[in-house]
Amino acid sequence: MDLKSPLQQIHANAGAKLPATPNNSIVNQTLNKATAPVPVDATQKPPAHPLVEGMKVSPKEREQLEEKLSSGRHGRVVPVWLSDAPEEPEETILLKDQGRWRRYAERELYPLLHYKQHGPTDGRSERRWWVDYLRLNQLFTDRIVQEYQEGDVVWVHDYHLFLLPSMLRQRIPNIKLGFYLHSPFPSSEFVRCLAKRKEILEGVLGANMIGFQTFSYSRHFTSCCTRVLGFESNSAGVDAYGAHVAVDVFPIGIDARAIQKAAFGAPDIEKAVQGIRKLYAGKKIIVGRDRLDSVRGVAQKLQAFEIFLERYPEWRNKVVLIQVTSPTSVEEEKEDPDNKIAGQISNLVSTINGRFGSLSFSPVQYYPQYLSPREYFALLRVADVGLITTVRDGMNTTSLEYIVCQQTNHSPLILSEFSGTAGTLPNAIHINPWDLGGVAKAIDQALNMPPDQRKDQHVKLYKHVLTNTVAMWSRQYLNRLLTNLSSFDQSVATPALDRAKMIRQYRKARKRLFMFDYDGTLTPIVKDPQAAIPSDRVLRTLKSLSADPRNAVWIISGRDQAFLDEWMGHIPELGLSAEHGCFIRQPRSDDWENLAEKSDMGWQKEVVEVFQHYTERTQGSFIERKRVALTWHYRRADPEYGAFQARECRKELENTVAKRWDVEVMAGKANLEVRPTFVNKGFIATRLVNEYGTGPGKAPEFILCLGDDFTDEGKS
Repeated sequence: MDLKSPLQQIHANAGAKLPATPNNSIVNQTLNKATAPVPVDATQKPPAHPLVEGMKVSPKEREQLEEKLSSGRHGRVVPVWLSDAPEEPEETILLKDQGRWRRYAERELYPLLHYKQHGPTDGRSERRWWVDYLRLNQLFTDRIVQEYQEGDVVWVHDYHLFLLPSMLRQRIPNIKLGFYLHSPFPSSEFVRCLAKRKEILEGVLGANMIGFQTFSYSRHFTSCCTRVLGFESNSAGVDAYGAHVAVDVFPIGIDARAIQKAAFGAPDIEKAVQGIRKLYAGKKIIVGRDRLDSVRGVAQKLQAFEIFLERYPEWRNKVVLIQVTSPTSVEEEKEDPDNKIAGQISNLVSTINGRFGSLSFSPVQYYPQYLSPREYFALLRVADVGLITTVRDGMNTTSLEYIVCQQTNHSPLILSEFSGTAGTLPNAIHINPWDLGGVAKAIDQALNMPPDQRKDQHVKLYKHVLTNTVAMWSRQYLNRLLTNLSSFDQSVATPALDRAKMIRQYRKARKRLFMFDYDGTLTPIVKDPQAAIPSDRVLRTLKSLSADPRNAVWIISGRDQAFLDEWMGHIPELGLSAEHGCFIRQPRSDDWENLAEKSDMGWQKEVVEVFQHYTERTQGSFIERKRVALTWHYRRADPEYGAFQARECRKELENTVAKRWDVEVMAGKANLEVRPTFVNKGFIATRLVNEYGTGPGKAPEFILCLGDDFTDEGKS
């Protein structure tokens, strides 16, 4: 190794060159021109791709690759072929513009997850990227279903496959499915800026358990499910679609023993270490290694280092910052013409070296390049301070690798509090990367730290890294997933509707009964209850169904008579039930039957007083007065505060009014309703089943009930 240049440049395409070995027969037999390895030469630009129109892969070539991947030290690997159109196994597929499959994830999701919001657009590109994102997840779904065997556990990783859990759940209802997000998860205020926010959240909720790097990320996720989707949630998980989706925290680790072997046992590693030490003899070495992303905080690191040299002049000419930045893999960062992070960093380096450097010494050594593993681990070993100033990070394995490499030096680690590993490394020096003066002070503190304190801190950090490895992480996740599967009854989860089976049963039946809820079933849930108006398609469908003399179609709703008459009353064949069964209107009739006519309504005054008390204290809430039932709505209020107030209100009603009167307090979607106990949807449903049966004590041959809330599961 050249001692004058210990950090050798590694070309960006170095990974494309594979060794020619007898065991690498598939690689040596070039499949076609497009698959040929690109030779690495630092003095030359990589050649242009020979097939700009795309790469054609024949069935034989696919078979060869799949055979090669079928066995290895990491187990069987199965490829997913990303092409435009569905292909048959015997057809040649065309692979072109493969970057398109990542564009939605990396241009819409990645910035959002890292608290970066781009400006408004016309939405055309986003819609095109979304179609590709759907296709990507669908192709993964198809291949997993093809390979799946009963009892398999499927573990999905990261934001590129947010939709995959739900797609798999629809295809295999009882699948054991986990999801882990390696990236951060933002607060609900940011998630609400995403046009496809509901689709993304609903997609990942198809998993049985969702794992995050830190508790704050998991808390943000559950809050989003409540605020965006309206699902009940707590720190343990989310109640969605009749099932409990567990949410838990699993800080990731590294293969510490493998890192140890590479850092201390690799050939020529000691030569590389000595080369760097000789080059910077007499200097304290601060090391930073990051990707060239704006979220990695390289600019903040350089600005803080400049302030450090200003405020602590005694360290001038005695400290060198070696900053290595590898090119980003995120398309949004690579291709955005407005992204000037590279130029900003270069200007900062020039400014610092111009102010505090000389002809013989530059305090910042900047290497915008890839590092070989040998150079990387050598750099971590020689460091006197490790400096990580990321402003947003799901995990940061560099911090863990640094700790392993410092098993002899015991050099301190300065770690951003916004790093995903900060919570698991309390013995590191935590800093706020936006507090440049605070970072400068931390650098001085680290450089002046006594040897015994350095050793004590490192021993604790080292023990954690060696104990909490990536193998331990995966075992903990899978064990917790299986525990949750056994702890929560998944049988109550709403299964995917088998449409083919339903149609067969419908056609065979002579007598059919349909019972539909209104809000959330025939119309979407909206902020203003009066705005929940059925679409023309829904009305036409109801009219067609009820026109068949073999069909009995009923709307069983919590709505009052006036509302149902206004929007459903023009369909004479339709049966209507209002206020959860307090009133019913038979088909081809204009008269409403009051089932609660003889009931004492004295309780209403007491309930109104309680509701009024909570309305005054809950902004956005209001009272809906019906003829029998009373409803307190908090759909317009803050979801979490509204839910809290609803729990308090329900507790007060159950301890007062419900003990003195024969009434029931029911919690619905963003509402509380008080009504007589003797009437509910279940009572009406039982009455209709008996009324429309094929004979005494016999139910109709076909019954379809559709609802969206616990109130639709009334007692019968």
